[in-house]
Amino acid sequence: MGQTIAEKIISRHAGRPVAANEIVIVPIDGAMATDATAPLAIRAFRSMGGARLWNPERVALVIDHAAPAPNEQISNLHGLMRAFAREMGCILYDVGEGICHQLMVEHDHVRPGDIFLGADSHTPTCGALGAFATGVGSTDLAAAWLTGKTWLKTPTSIKIVLEGSLRPGVSAKDLVLFLVGRIGSDGARYQAVEFAGAAIRSLSLASRMTLANMAAEMGAKTAFVEMTGLTLPYSCEPVQADPDAVYHAVFSFAVSDLRPQVAIPHAPDNVVPVDAVAGTPIHMAFIGSCTNSRLEDLQAAAAVLRGRKLAPGVRLIIAPASRQVFTMAVRDGTIDALAEAGATFITPGCGPCVGTHQGIPGDGEHVITSTNRNFRGRMGNPRASVYLASPAVVAASALRGVITDPADVL
Repeated sequence: MGQTIAEKIISRHAGRPVAANEIVIVPIDGAMATDATAPLAIRAFRSMGGARLWNPERVALVIDHAAPAPNEQISNLHGLMRAFAREMGCILYDVGEGICHQLMVEHDHVRPGDIFLGADSHTPTCGALGAFATGVGSTDLAAAWLTGKTWLKTPTSIKIVLEGSLRPGVSAKDLVLFLVGRIGSDGARYQAVEFAGAAIRSLSLASRMTLANMAAEMGAKTAFVEMTGLTLPYSCEPVQADPDAVYHAVFSFAVSDLRPQVAIPHAPDNVVPVDAVAGTPIHMAFIGSCTNSRLEDLQAAAAVLRGRKLAPGVRLIIAPASRQVFTMAVRDGTIDALAEAGATFITPGCGPCVGTHQGIPGDGEHVITSTNRNFRGRMGNPRASVYLASPAVVAASALRGVITDPADVL
């Protein structure tokens, strides 16, 4: 019987054939934690008697969720991470370097076929590279730091085949919002999602990261994006499912006629075409997060806003995915176009997505954002309403002051 991508990667690490639902202990290739989870992992590591990491070069700490620190308590947690990194000799990405998932890809911490752990629920983002990347709790991460191994229940897999090609102005974010709406927030619970088909093959790495990232909003354990058409700066052998692999479910969608999509309050799977909510007033717009804050996302917003001004009373906040992304956007004129339109830039990092600081909405305000979650209170105020959309829809809405299809302003 053939194997899925998840079964193949786990089998290679286990040193024997492994089937779905089998529990195994496997070596890992890397591990990451953020300022939201690393302090807990450090304390758990100490409580386990940890004196040294299994491999300091494979462990990364990232200060991105509340950076710069909004209060003394968080500043002290950042200090704990810095001290631990110095003591253990592991990698530390400090304030302003960027978002953890972006940095793991930018700095080559994850490669195709790896098993990679992150103490963050959107770790499947790295599945855009064909890695088995999954989120774990801080205690499991601490055990992996100590031993270089983790336990896994081998997930069953769902295959999503996407046929056709995306029309101009429709992005990977629109595509994945559509899929989350169809599959549901619990539809892929503890399963591996494989994205495949003609619509995938022309997508950039950044767009593929968007797909893998929001597989978490389907409840997925991990995600893989077909690597056909993807060029990487190193040679690798992509892991591919066998033709006779067994799937829990296979879905097929023709996406050539897909329109921009919006997830309306208060769930990521509450998705409608943009036309259904066009005209809804907007007070705040945000482009950022591990889902959509890469260079192509900023460029898409700039294409809408170049030579124009934000609607009166609307504020647009932008948090680039990393310092590298920000630098590239400065060099190509993207930042100038957005700044002249009235956008405000904040530190590369998670920013308002997690609702800790740098852009918490007010009571009764409507926010349109390129982030991944719109649960009540997600951005820091349960009395605000959050709409999820692509960077182009966010920019068009900020331009008009109401939710707008970018096609109406381009």
